[in-house]
Amino acid sequence: MMQTVRRMELKADQLYKQKIIRGFCHLCDGQEACCVGLEAGINPTDHLITAYRAHGFTFTRGLSVREILTELTGRRGGCAKGKGGSMHMYAKNFYGGNGIVGAQVPLGAGIALACKYNGKDEVCLTLYGDGAANQGQIFEAYNMAALWKLPCIFICENNRYGMGTSVERAAASTDYYKRGDFIPGLRVDGMDVLCVREATKFAAAHCRSGKGPILMELQTYRYHGHSMSDPGVSYRTREEIQEVRSKSDPIMLLKDRMVNNNLASVEELKEIDVEVRKEIEDAAQFATSDPEPPLEELGYHIYSNDPPFEVRGANQWVKFKSVS
Repeated sequence: MMQTVRRMELKADQLYKQKIIRGFCHLCDGQEACCVGLEAGINPTDHLITAYRAHGFTFTRGLSVREILTELTGRRGGCAKGKGGSMHMYAKNFYGGNGIVGAQVPLGAGIALACKYNGKDEVCLTLYGDGAANQGQIFEAYNMAALWKLPCIFICENNRYGMGTSVERAAASTDYYKRGDFIPGLRVDGMDVLCVREATKFAAAHCRSGKGPILMELQTYRYHGHSMSDPGVSYRTREEIQEVRSKSDPIMLLKDRMVNNNLASVEELKEIDVEVRKEIEDAAQFATSDPEPPLEELGYHIYSNDPPFEVRGANQWVKFKSVS
């Protein structure tokens, strides 16, 4: 799964540079252990909401590479019918990428409230980055979650840079896992998929037992810039990126561990690589040849189960029909 996310993000990078993918595009290569490890520690019936670096989570929550890449190219076969793009993908129990910094955190607390209100033994993983961690709405959500003992795991994906600002320049305290004050917190190696999995299992058990929310800080790193419009080397050195790649790459660490413990051979791992590359190539082929949605569908899917109605267009004479 980590290899698939890595290859998918590299393919998105390539398609973006060919101007086939347009607009905002935030890639998560380097952070694969986070999305894969978190999913391994929860149930498919649990819930997850994140910010806009969301391609990896969309995949681990059960959508195919084809649906994700086709959404990125804005075609009909995409997971949001080509209307969402990079930042707005959704799946069952996955409440999307969210384009507003930090806005998904109160929503995640709300999803956790629904879990508790409906009496279900489910938890909500609410993710945000180190850049969003200083926002007021996050602390308001902490407070509500703690008062109501909501089954919410607040997860700070600390990749050391909020856009182009290092954590040291942005936060008076970089111990993000301690920021909950009255909520217990864990600091986790976000480059080790097994660490992330075990910490997630622990945090989920804490929430399910009715003890209320818990915080996790995943210490990770992104190889790409903040988004495709950021070359990523104006505020950090190429040597720094290279050092992380050579010493703590999540895929490399897991491969080495599996080979050293005789859980897999180098040949088996190479076979996986070949399969993954083929899957990505096939998906990219579909994503570039699928038709774009027709203009008359512009107003579709505003509500999930309403009778059809009219939506006004750019001026009052242009009308679009909206179908659920």
